[in-house]
Amino acid sequence: MQQVKIGFIGGGNMAEALIRGLLESGVVTDNVMVAELRAERREYLQRTYGIAVCNDSAEVVAANSVIVLAVKPQVLEAALLPLADQFDSDKCLISILAGVATAKLEKLIGDKVAVVRVMPNTPALIGAGAAGISGGRYATAENLEQARQMFASVGVVEIVPELLLDAVTGLSGSGPAYVYTMIEAMAEGGVLEGLPRDTALLLAAQTVAGAAQMVLANNEHPALLRDRVCSPAGTTIAAVQTLERHGIRSALIDAVQSSACRSRELG
Repeated sequence: MQQVKIGFIGGGNMAEALIRGLLESGVVTDNVMVAELRAERREYLQRTYGIAVCNDSAEVVAANSVIVLAVKPQVLEAALLPLADQFDSDKCLISILAGVATAKLEKLIGDKVAVVRVMPNTPALIGAGAAGISGGRYATAENLEQARQMFASVGVVEIVPELLLDAVTGLSGSGPAYVYTMIEAMAEGGVLEGLPRDTALLLAAQTVAGAAQMVLANNEHPALLRDRVCSPAGTTIAAVQTLERHGIRSALIDAVQSSACRSRELG
C-alpha cells in the first residue's frame, strides 16, 4: 500500500481515521488525497496531515488508483453518477457505505470496475476498529489485500462473503453503541451504590475494556471466562442471575439482528 495512490471522496471522521492509520503505517503524504466540500474541513485535514485536498471528486478519481467512498448513503447517487466516466478497470472503489451492495456500486460506475465493500466501526478512530470486507464481481485478490491492509492500519479485519456483511453491520458496525449503553448503565449502578460519577464511569469502562482484552488475549470462550469469575454462592453469580432474569442475552441478540435487518433494508 505504500506505493499506491489513495483518494478519498468525503473527509469525515472515518476517512480521517484511515488517513491517520495509513500515514502511521508508512504511506507518504504525497500518495493521499481527499475531496471534501466543506472548506474548514479541507483546511483542517491539510494542516493536520499534510495531504492534498480539493473540493472536486473528479480530481481525486483522476489522480488515484484506489478510491475510498466515505459519504452518507443518502447522497450515493449524487456523489458517484457524475464520476462514472472517470472509472476504468485500472481503478478500485472501496466503499464504507452501510447497506449498499457492490452490485449497486458497479451499476453506478460501469462494468468491470473493481469494487470492495467494507463495514468498519467507530473505534477505528483510535486504531481499535473491527471491519468486515468483501469484494464485488471484478475485485481481485490484490484489491482485497489492498483494502485489508488499509483497514488493518486501524484495527482488525475479516474477509467475509458479501451476504454476511449485513451481519457484520449488526455485530461490529453497530456494536459500539451496545457497549456504550452497557458502560453507561454499569456506571449508573455504581452511582446508585454511592460511587462518585467519574469514578464509576472509569471503573465501568475499564472493566469492559479489560474483559474484552481477556477474550482476545486468551482465545477462550467468554462463557469459560465468566464461569471462573462466578464463585459458588458469590456476588457475581447473583449479578449474572439478575442479568439473565432481565433478558440481557436475548436483548443483545435481538439488537444485532435488528441492525442487520435495517442494513438489508437500506440496501
